[in-house]
Parts: sequence; C-alpha cells; structure tokens
Amino acid sequence: RLLRPLLLADHLAQLLRAQGVLVHLVPALAEEGRRDVLRQLRVDWPAGPAGPALSALARAPCAAGCGQGPGAAALPVDVICKVQLKGFVEQQGLVGYDPNLDVLLVTEEKLRSVAELQQAALQCTVSTPAALQAPACPTSFPSCQGSCCSIVHVVSCEEEFQQQQLDLLWRILDPGPHTALQKYLVCGPVKVTNPSSPIGADQYLQLRRHQMYKASVMKYGELAQDEAWTEVIDTLTAAAVRFEMLSTAHRSQITLDLQDSSISTKGTKSGAFVMYNCARLATLFHTFQQAVEQGTYPPLPPPSELNFSCLREEGEWLLLFNYLLPFPEVLQQAAQLPAPTKGIRITANTEAVCKFLIQLSMDFSSYYNRVHILGEPFPHLFEQMFARLRLLAAVRDMFHSALDMLHLPPLSQI
Repeated sequence: RLLRPLLLADHLAQLLRAQGVLVHLVPALAEEGRRDVLRQLRVDWPAGPAGPALSALARAPCAAGCGQGPGAAALPVDVICKVQLKGFVEQQGLVGYDPNLDVLLVTEEKLRSVAELQQAALQCTVSTPAALQAPACPTSFPSCQGSCCSIVHVVSCEEEFQQQQLDLLWRILDPGPHTALQKYLVCGPVKVTNPSSPIGADQYLQLRRHQMYKASVMKYGELAQDEAWTEVIDTLTAAAVRFEMLSTAHRSQITLDLQDSSISTKGTKSGAFVMYNCARLATLFHTFQQAVEQGTYPPLPPPSELNFSCLREEGEWLLLFNYLLPFPEVLQQAAQLPAPTKGIRITANTEAVCKFLIQLSMDFSSYYNRVHILGEPFPHLFEQMFARLRLLAAVRDMFHSALDMLHLPPLSQI
C-alpha cells in the first residue's frame, strides 16, 4: 500500500520537473530497507533521519492549539498535548475532511512530520517552485506555482485519515497561506490474488525479479544467465513493477497476480514489452551503423535532404499523428493537477504515460513486423529507407523521453 503512492509521487515529480516546476519530496526516508527497495526501482527519494529537529513551529505554538483543561486526565508519557480537530474543521468551514476526525494526541513524531512539511514548503516558496509532500508512510509533495507553494499529499486510501490529521495539525500550528493549499491525490487499494500470507514491497520486488529472470531464460536461453544480463534483468523488473503500479488510474484498485504465468517478456500490456520494443529500435540503428561503417549503406542524410512523401504506409502516418505530434501534450496533461471543485481531493492522469507507451509499443511492433526497414543496398531504395529511419529515430527519442518520466533507462538489447 505504500509502494504505489511512492512510485506515483516519483512519477508526478518527474512530469512536473519536465514542465519547469521545482518539486520537493518529503518525508526523507530513514529506513534502509525501504530505501533499498526504492533504489532498485530507480526512485530518487530523499534519505535522512526521521525528521528535522523540532523548531519553533513544532514547540512554541503548540500551547495555542493544544491544551489540557483543568481536571483533564493525564496524557501518556509520549504525548505532548492534544488538539480538537473536529472543532477546528467546523470553525474554519473546511470541506472534504473525514467526519470521524476528532481529538488528536500530538507526539514528537507528529511534530517532526509537520516541521519537515513546513521546511519543504518554505524552501518551495523561496525558490518559487512546486513541491510534493509525502507522509511518513503515504506520499506527498509540495509544488510551487507563481509565488506560492501547493502541497499535494499523494497517499493510499488506507493512510488518508492519518495524513488528514497531520494536515489539520499543521493548519492549527501555522495558519499561513501555504497550509490552506493542501490537496489530496488518493490511490486506490492494492490487492493480491489468493495471498498465502501478507507480502511486503521487498518480497514483491524480489518475486517479480525472479519471475522476469525465469521468463528471460526461457525466451533467450543461457545468455539470460550471464552476469552481463544483471542490469537488463534489474531494468526489466523495475519496468514490470512500475507499469503494474502506474498504468491504472490512481483512484482504481490494483489486483496483483503473483503467479509465474502473470509475467513475461512479451505480454503486450507489460513494461517488459515496452522495453523490448525500445531495444528493437536500438538494435535497428546499431545494425544500420555497422552497415554504414562496412560501406553497405551511405550515412543517414539530414532531414532537410529527405523526401518524406515516400512514406506511404498507414503505420508510418499512424506513428506520426497518433504519437509523435501529440506526445508533448500527453506529457503536459499528465502533469496537470487541476484544483477540485469541492473538497480536498484532486485527480490526475497519472496513468497516461504508461498507457501511451503500451499503445505505442503495440502499434510500432505491428509496423516493424510488417515493414522491412533495412532493405537491399540499391541506390533507388535509399530514399524510402532513409525517410523511414528518420521517422523511427524520432520514435526512438520519444520512447527515451517517455521512459525518462518513469526513471527507466532505455535498453540497447534484450
């Protein structure tokens, strides 16, 4: 339940940065096991201690919002004070918060989480960027647009209640304008088909890696067991997990099938299929370059010297009009976080890039299987071959740009 919002926040941060927005991710992760899982998935998440030292925000204002009335029962040792969240929500006329929010027992850990949020928001405001905040277990980010910072809590539906508690505590302790700009992007649950026991993110990742390894051995033989393939298997695993978690609308439930038959290197809906087609393009251009060096073909001319009117295949125009031309808009729309019409929840097209890559891979694969790109080395055939190569070079670059939004490196071979 924590892996999905973390991957989603990482993807959104990359999309926002590509649009020129400065993003801060919080909280810093202190647990080595969790950081190791994210490193394997190529998530560049900030690491550090549990939180910044308590500041004036965390201590001094507490008495204003937290208090024990005369005759109140003694608080537990680890509780600093308590706040009435329900009364605050009603007093401020806040809409969209859980009606079950009532009394919050404020601990040092909660104050550290609020202080870390505050620190990120202040950094965001100073540099006029955007930031993403993620709770200690869920995921969030502050983002600045114009001169003010927007805070988006990217959180699982199971953790939304706890994050709303921190949200309101922060509002009570700091009534500044940035605390009023908190919104929630909520992820649906992640379920496992017929689980024999609860499974953690590290177990899930290792299981997918083992399955990808076995599928690669079955498809490519002993080569897949060579030490040089370790990086390829790691990348395929990261792609498989990211596409499983991100190709479904964030509001919807994800159901994971952990059986061996559920993952392969060629299923058209998988991240491995996308990586496979990216590698096919790399192989194509490597083969062409080798032929140029051997004198079989002349070097590829610049686009200005080519005749693109010789591209008459329907698949060629489909790649142009359905993918190359709308691609910038796909990235722009995927990075949009429209304000909610009511309440605190927002929606985003977080699945757009994965779906785009899957559909692109299917249409490119169909075209590539049907059309022979590198033909016989006859001069009268070069015009069409060069035009096709230029088209596919643009498709290759688009693959790379889209995969970069997922922190996935393109593969040169599979």
